[in-house]
Amino acid sequence: MANRLAQEPSPYLLQHANNPVDWFPWGDEAFARAREQARPIFLSIGYSTCHWCHVMEHESFESDEIAQVLNAHFIPIKVDREERPDVDRVYMAFVQATTGSGGWPMSVWLTPDLKPFFGGTYFPPSARWGRPGFVEILTEIARSWRESRALLVTSADGVIERLREAQESRRQAQGGQIPNADLLTAGVREFARTFDRHAGGFGDAPKFPRPGELLFLLREHARTGDIEARHMVLETLRAMAMGGMRDHVGGGFHRYSVDAAWRVPHFEKMLHDQAQLTVAYLEAAQAAADPSFASVAHDTLAYVRRELSHVDGGFFSAEDADSVSPEQAGRDDAIKTEGAFYVWTQSEIDRLFGDDAEVVRFRYGIEPDGNAPHDPQGELTNRNLLYVARDVEDVARLSGRSVEAVTAVLDGARRHLFEARSVRPRPHLDDKVLAGWNGLMIAACARVARVTPLDDVASADALETATRAARFLRDRLWDAPRGVLLRRFRDGHADIDAYGEDYAFLVWGLLELFQAGGDPVWLDWARELQARQDRLFWDEADGGWFSTSGADPTVLLRQKEDYDGAEPSGGSVAVWNLLALSHLAGGDDVGEHADRIERALRRLAPSAQAARVVPMLMAAASTYRAGVPQVIMVGARHAAATAALHRAFSASYLPGAVSLVVEPGAHQAAVAARLPWIGAMELRDGQPAAYLCRDGACQDPVTDPEALRAQLEEPVAHRQSGG
Repeated sequence: MANRLAQEPSPYLLQHANNPVDWFPWGDEAFARAREQARPIFLSIGYSTCHWCHVMEHESFESDEIAQVLNAHFIPIKVDREERPDVDRVYMAFVQATTGSGGWPMSVWLTPDLKPFFGGTYFPPSARWGRPGFVEILTEIARSWRESRALLVTSADGVIERLREAQESRRQAQGGQIPNADLLTAGVREFARTFDRHAGGFGDAPKFPRPGELLFLLREHARTGDIEARHMVLETLRAMAMGGMRDHVGGGFHRYSVDAAWRVPHFEKMLHDQAQLTVAYLEAAQAAADPSFASVAHDTLAYVRRELSHVDGGFFSAEDADSVSPEQAGRDDAIKTEGAFYVWTQSEIDRLFGDDAEVVRFRYGIEPDGNAPHDPQGELTNRNLLYVARDVEDVARLSGRSVEAVTAVLDGARRHLFEARSVRPRPHLDDKVLAGWNGLMIAACARVARVTPLDDVASADALETATRAARFLRDRLWDAPRGVLLRRFRDGHADIDAYGEDYAFLVWGLLELFQAGGDPVWLDWARELQARQDRLFWDEADGGWFSTSGADPTVLLRQKEDYDGAEPSGGSVAVWNLLALSHLAGGDDVGEHADRIERALRRLAPSAQAARVVPMLMAAASTYRAGVPQVIMVGARHAAATAALHRAFSASYLPGAVSLVVEPGAHQAAVAARLPWIGAMELRDGQPAAYLCRDGACQDPVTDPEALRAQLEEPVAHRQSGG
């Protein structure tokens, strides 16, 4: 029989709806049952595309024997961390503090008043790999609860207080001054110290994509002219694009690389990764004047548009790592394995390409016995991950063909591989729409539109994709009567008041969308959301934004997320937003934005290590030091002369710049109603004109793209010389 989770909308909870475990969702029913029966709570936190969550479910939660122990002695609760990051963060802080590490699935035991006293991550059903067995742990905790409950309760009572004290200690260690140029430069050197000069990235395996690190380094390159900062970014992005981290058939990027060479990925695909990497590749293309990076960004967006898009415009959350292999498709006893959808045998390649197979084998590193250099679970035996093993010239030499012939084969190979793969069982799709992750993806799509030439169809397509997603969120996730954003939409239903990062990420997306397309409705909504975020989450005492509003008493800690990890911190992105809004606002808002920017930046610890912990916030500090230019192009959007000016702008790397194409007439009047200073900008001699403004002063408007390019480059040269 299905348990209570069958009534929940979360894809993760629904995956456990047929477990014999008597699961509760997080809520009053479970808490009341724990108090009434004086039982401890077993809290299991994960998400629907989590590989080890699947493993623990299959090994333990589908076991009748283990379910009997859980049901007899505990109140079992399931939480989807992607729906409830507030709950996840509280207990992750406990697990990390008590074990030194964290991850998912997360397993935590709580008193009936929700205070934790024991926790960890994945536990095998019985002891192995140096890990204690889940059954043994359950049995021991049940015994301790019966015989030593007072000790456990006393221990739990002190836990939250110690976590609060740790928060206070971190607050007292913060800087008190805005990072200066020396601290920013020291941050770059910190990355250089751990840069992998052979394979790109930082440190050793596993390697996670943290686009915030790359964006910080690119901004420091733009601010100071530091060539090494740019080199580290370009080499990392090249290695990722050529390695197994990237899906060379369907586009997009996998979650992370288990090896140092970016060859063997953990195969799940997350929306927030696609969004942030798209922005990173676009900025790299501008910084290096290398269109190959932009090509990767466009390819990533194409994947999202094809596989992660709701029919009405929003974006889904993720695709799983696990699926059924083609050989087991249709079997009742089929077992899902990681990467099955993405890997190939040499015989498959040979059958698919015939006489051209050797070209494909040389290009993508196909081997008879498989090519995975790292396969601890034995799931890739005799399987090949696709990666760019050789350039076209080497493939031509090895195959005895001309470069032109090899190029022709490879041009068609991706389509053939895609068609062959499309008949395989697809990985599970997590089809919930999250406000924050959608905000990141809207920002990425809009950025594509902003920096792609106006007369390129890719610009219009990206703008339309971003606009449809923004409309979707406004229609489905904006509770206008309450003036509150909701976090999750799925299956026709929206719920859960949004968290600080949801507001911040969506504001970023809307600001990018306004600048890409010029529709002032998105600026209006961004301003409204920013004001709401400030009211709900701003810490007037110490600066910065909390992740939660503090309205839910079941969330025992009101935290600030001060780490830019796989997702950036909402507080870091909020500073990015205010840097833009301070030039897209008026009246008292300008002063309030400036005050919050400075107070948030003053929270940075005065250490080079800050760049490793909060690179997005350090990127904001770099932009703050460099200044925020405004580039306004006045002219008909589809006029060739306007497109030429825009092309000159998009070819320049000006991180943090506010830009806008303004069409004379009704559009300019609508924008000027929000931004009065734009009302005085006019065509010059009937020609589209570009206005570059910096530090409150505008240079003479220009109609020639080369003149605009010269204006845009001059401040860079000035900063490089130390000004």
